[in-house]
Amino acid sequence: MSTKRLETARLFHRFAFGPRPGEFAAAIRDGVPATRSKLLAIRNPTPNSQASTAPTFVDLGRRPKPNTPEIIEFAVAKRLEIEKLTLWWLDQMCIGENTLEEKMVWFWHGHWATSLSKVDYALPMFNQIQTLRQHSLGDFSNMAQSMVEDVALQFWLDGQVSTVKSPNENLARELMELFTLGVNRYSEDDVKELSRVLTGYQVKLSAGEITFNPRRHDNGVVKLLGSSGVMSPRSAVDLLVQRDDCAEFIAERLWYRYISSTEALPSSFAPQTKFASREIHPLISAMADSAILSDPKYAMVKSPVEWFISACRALELLPSQLDSFSRLSNFLNKLGQTPLYPPNVGGWPTGEAWLSSASSQYRITFASWLVKQSDLQPLQGLQPAQLISASADWLGVAKWSPRTQAALRNTASNLPEFVVLALCSPEYVVSA
Repeated sequence: MSTKRLETARLFHRFAFGPRPGEFAAAIRDGVPATRSKLLAIRNPTPNSQASTAPTFVDLGRRPKPNTPEIIEFAVAKRLEIEKLTLWWLDQMCIGENTLEEKMVWFWHGHWATSLSKVDYALPMFNQIQTLRQHSLGDFSNMAQSMVEDVALQFWLDGQVSTVKSPNENLARELMELFTLGVNRYSEDDVKELSRVLTGYQVKLSAGEITFNPRRHDNGVVKLLGSSGVMSPRSAVDLLVQRDDCAEFIAERLWYRYISSTEALPSSFAPQTKFASREIHPLISAMADSAILSDPKYAMVKSPVEWFISACRALELLPSQLDSFSRLSNFLNKLGQTPLYPPNVGGWPTGEAWLSSASSQYRITFASWLVKQSDLQPLQGLQPAQLISASADWLGVAKWSPRTQAALRNTASNLPEFVVLALCSPEYVVSA
């Protein structure tokens, strides 16, 4: 396997959602540095482009009482809003002009993991996704401040019931353990003190609105991570984000999702220093430019959503135009990953968790359904002998193994079957 193909494949599949037809072959001609610069560039979306048009979500109001005529209308409206949000977001991943930004929005969704299973309304979840998009490659300090005041996250972690008389510790604990510092980098006393600082927020969930009520807020002196004084939520977040533990933790999280879920972050990993200012884009750029990206041992399994979006891009399909949202949702659910429904506040697993025998069968059925909806134009007209190399470039695969080549060769006379096999091959499911 050439280093050039390996690095190019990893750039496309880790820092984007895979290549569109023709992009990988062009990238091989352009070279790794030019491909890296192109994929990491942030461009202003083209005005009026399909990808830049966000849908409108409405305030559905409070849930009607059970067994009333209004509950049926409410339930239907809520289901349609959630379907609209899910398809819009999946479309963004497929056709967004800044693929790195879209990949980072997906990453941050798993980091600040918030689920519709409790939030229940599309509007606050849409607002959260837009907040993540706004800060996805910017200043992590600004992101953290915005997320502490995010309606969906506040409700998900019970911030709206946290008052000076009864501080709730959920948001404080997860803010330190899962969002900014990491495990064993704070004490239980720190959780109690931070929960006092975070009191006072109230939300109107259906409208996606948040307010701060000073009468519900604890204005007393707190002792947090060695600092003492009267703190506002913003000053407390600043304190967390500026700690060295935060820089190390965010680097660890990005390493875990973009480089390796099995190998530990090296203590001497140079790109980590790029996060000193808490700017996210320099850290990501340095990771993409690291020599580690050409080391074969750092293979990663695509998550189900990453696999699905990369397949849609190759097949030139748009999620919103597939023939059944319920079937799409069912496939993603069976594979274990549905957008907007992380399993818990820790987000989704990685690595071999996605490689069960059951998931392999579901993936084949899923791929077959997708292939039937594609004209497979990039591979049409090719002779069986040409399909092996052409399909590797089409899908952005660094190299087919001899075993996969033999299996593909046996199906070369049946193009749909050939494509299903390629999409479900170890070399495509695993990002090199």
